[in-house]
Amino acid sequence: MNLIAKLTIAISTLLLLSMLPFAYLNVKAIEDLLYEEAVTSADNISETIIKTTHYQMLENDRERVYQMMLEAGSQEDIEHIRMITKDGQIIFSTNVEEEGKNLDKNASACDMCHSASRPLEQASTMNRSRVFLNGEGEEVLGITKAIYNQKSCYTAPCHFHPADLNILGVLDTVVSLDRVREKTAEYTQRLIFLTLSMLFAIGASITLLIHHQVSRPIKKLLGHTRRVGELDLSARIEDTGKDEIGELARSFNDMTQKLDLSQQELEAWGHTLESKVEQRTREVELMQSQIIRAEKLASLGEIVAGIAHELNNPLTGILVLSSLIEKEGQLEGCHREDIQSIVRESQRCAKIVKGLLDFSRVSAPKMAPCDINQIIENTLTLIGSQSIFHNIVIKKNYDANLPLALADSNQLEQVFINIVLNSGQAIDGEGVIGITTKSVGGKIKISISDNGVGISEEHLGKIFDPFFTTKENKGTGLGLSVSYGIIENHGGSINVSSVRAEGTTFDIYIPAA
Repeated sequence: MNLIAKLTIAISTLLLLSMLPFAYLNVKAIEDLLYEEAVTSADNISETIIKTTHYQMLENDRERVYQMMLEAGSQEDIEHIRMITKDGQIIFSTNVEEEGKNLDKNASACDMCHSASRPLEQASTMNRSRVFLNGEGEEVLGITKAIYNQKSCYTAPCHFHPADLNILGVLDTVVSLDRVREKTAEYTQRLIFLTLSMLFAIGASITLLIHHQVSRPIKKLLGHTRRVGELDLSARIEDTGKDEIGELARSFNDMTQKLDLSQQELEAWGHTLESKVEQRTREVELMQSQIIRAEKLASLGEIVAGIAHELNNPLTGILVLSSLIEKEGQLEGCHREDIQSIVRESQRCAKIVKGLLDFSRVSAPKMAPCDINQIIENTLTLIGSQSIFHNIVIKKNYDANLPLALADSNQLEQVFINIVLNSGQAIDGEGVIGITTKSVGGKIKISISDNGVGISEEHLGKIFDPFFTTKENKGTGLGLSVSYGIIENHGGSINVSSVRAEGTTFDIYIPAA
């Protein structure tokens, strides 16, 4: 059973319970009113008979009096009319069987006046009325009216009554109460019909009112809660009233809005957390790779130093002796070419050994305040005349307010030379090398980028490893390793990003002075 049905039944029951006593009292009042009207009507009939027969009684014309009583008794609703002497004898009755009989003073027609210790000579109309069952078991109303001994009665020549006699007799009129009962039943039926109609109308009105003011807003609230339960936090309740349900709807809207904001904040925190986790993961991976590279370089440097020293002495002898033999004029052409090959390869080996020694002997930097922009300019002046830079445009974007760096200018120059040379060698023909400097969070950032061939993803994580090179027969693979060690010794960092066939960028960070 829904809410509307429950409320309608409850309210209708309350109305019915409150209207039942009202209806009962109303029916009772109508019944009393009709009874009083019947008593008044019967009393008026008795009064009319007494007054209209007064002259005939003075003339002692009993036949005429009885005839008039018969005519009055023939009226509808009158059961019978009888005249009773003060001694209780029925001297006339429209019911002939009663004539001549004597009534007991305790009879229903006499007990109104004779129930007291002393008979009443004067009684009100209601006290002179009675309700009883007739011989057929029907309810009837009887009213008695005393015939008083007036002056005209005890002075009339026709028949003489003593002057001290107050009551000559009683006129007893009995009328049917069927019409009273019919009207009471009719009024009761009409009242029941009106009550039920009123209950129906009130119930229908209450149902419509509850549906409009309660049920429909509650259904909106239920629909809203279902949408919120399905995580649709954009749901809002429209057309909220100014009553308590409207206030509840506005509270629901406020709650949903706050939940929506909280969810957005949680999602934003989730995205931020994911990005921070990714960033921290990359940093940890970078730190791990740097640690591994540093450990690898440290252990490799010790090995390389020993190997370089062992190779350097015999290599020097080979190079010296082969150079002397090359200068001899007695060598034939084919032998001279062989000696030249030995000298050339020995020089190449010497260069490799020198690179190994440089790699193993990265000394502690001699720190001093220096201008990074000036060091880069010195580097470009030193290598700018090489042939690989003839078709390359170098774009410089220096920060004029760049702070000084606490660094070893010679070692930084060596780093810039290695990176700029690699960028020039990565460009095949015409190209652009961009150099940018700026201050970032207490550090100096130097970015060197080119639009060369780029570095493949599989090689990108190895370019700082010793002896790794993508230049066949053109490099030792130690330049970037030495540069990495120099920047690390300066307390900085060096990162690389590259896209194949688009170019490469080196980002170098050095602490400001």
